[in-house]
Amino acid sequence: MSRVQMITIGDDQPEQRLDRWFRKMFPQITQGNIEKMCRKGDIRVDGGRVKSNTRVGPGMEIRVPPLPDEVAPKRDRSGDAISAADEKLIQSCVIYKDDYVIVLNKPAGLPTQGGSKQTRHVDGLAEALKFGLEEKPRLVHRLDKDTSGVLILARTPAMATKLTEAFRHKNTRKIYWALVAGVPVPYLGEIKYGLMKAGGHGARGEGEKMIAIHPRDMNANPDAKRAHTLYATLYRVGSRASWVAMEPITGRTHQLRAHMAEIGHPIIGDGKYGGSGQENLGDGWGAQLGGIISKKLHLHARSLTFEHPVTHKVITVTAPLPEHMRNSWDTFGWTDDLAAADPFESLR
Repeated sequence: MSRVQMITIGDDQPEQRLDRWFRKMFPQITQGNIEKMCRKGDIRVDGGRVKSNTRVGPGMEIRVPPLPDEVAPKRDRSGDAISAADEKLIQSCVIYKDDYVIVLNKPAGLPTQGGSKQTRHVDGLAEALKFGLEEKPRLVHRLDKDTSGVLILARTPAMATKLTEAFRHKNTRKIYWALVAGVPVPYLGEIKYGLMKAGGHGARGEGEKMIAIHPRDMNANPDAKRAHTLYATLYRVGSRASWVAMEPITGRTHQLRAHMAEIGHPIIGDGKYGGSGQENLGDGWGAQLGGIISKKLHLHARSLTFEHPVTHKVITVTAPLPEHMRNSWDTFGWTDDLAAADPFESLR
């Protein structure tokens, strides 16, 4: 425990809330501790009692009571402590970082946000990604739980607004890699089926799926939303499976998974859209290839290109394949350098 301290705020510090000043000075102290010390009168400003939201600024003297020396554990939004293992995990996912943005290579199986029965997710673990800033970084887009790859977070509210606008106005480019059943023909093409939600089972709609709607039927289905995907078949394994690159022009829920299944080439490991019990027996159909090929979803957000909101430089961040997809690629003798930097150049 420390002793009582009397600290005068320097002229170089801005006016701010007392609790925010306190957390910057003593990061081991939780918000709850600050509230309690204010209520008891242990924290005082210029000799008077204060509340945690009292504004303090240069020249004010703050009485700081004895404080514990140990660092408080980081906590997610539910208040649960983030384990050292989870902190190490999420920090190891960082593949790009500057003062404004953080880009992760999200692991397959880790949800982006909380939901039904989901208590461990990127949004909660982002508390471990502050790296010296007061607020945790904010999500500006999402990936499905079982999809791995590039996920960008904004480090300030202003950056979150700018990046969200960039995604909304399609000022970003995302390229995904997938292993799909069969061989899409033509090798290079577009999918323009609309997508409409089909209710799932259970009180919260568990198992909800997207139904593909033919463009000619869009007007008859007012709940359907237009969706547009570019795809390029890069390499194949006979007629059984293919390495496909995809670029979503729109950003609908489960868009890539539903689109590939609709044209008869579901993504390997996709039990929701490809049939969890269907084996691929060489006819090009089925969500599982069998043998040593993993049953996990083979869909990876490979790269993201965006204009930096502050520097205005165009940045492309590339995420390495997850282990289960890397093993499949190794099995088929595929290497990353076999893919063109822009498989869709001829479509532009």
